[in-house]
Amino acid sequence: MTAYLGMAGMALFGVLVGIGASFSGLGGGFLMIPFLLFAGYAAQKAVGTSFVAIMVISISALFAHNKLANVDYRAGILLGIGGVLGAQIGARLVEHVSTDMFRKIFAVILVGLAVYMFFKK
Repeated sequence: MTAYLGMAGMALFGVLVGIGASFSGLGGGFLMIPFLLFAGYAAQKAVGTSFVAIMVISISALFAHNKLANVDYRAGILLGIGGVLGAQIGARLVEHVSTDMFRKIFAVILVGLAVYMFFKK
């Protein structure tokens, strides 16, 4: 997959995801997962691979937002503690979903979030 896209292509897309993730706070998965699925990754490998990239991007974004005093560490740590448990459950759930079904579920989640955010006052 990496050979198909090239290392430069992956890095360039990483720049775009970094901008989107740092700007929106969505972690980059909303961009990374479709990109990796398009590149031919199975759903499970796309999710796992995206977390490596998201970890690196998130650490960089944390430093940038910290310099601007835009970080509530207490809330972030509490959310992270809950997220640790949820991540273990989610990783096991995705193992039982085909890539085709994953694409549909992922699309419904993204559309649902988009509609909610568009109409929320």
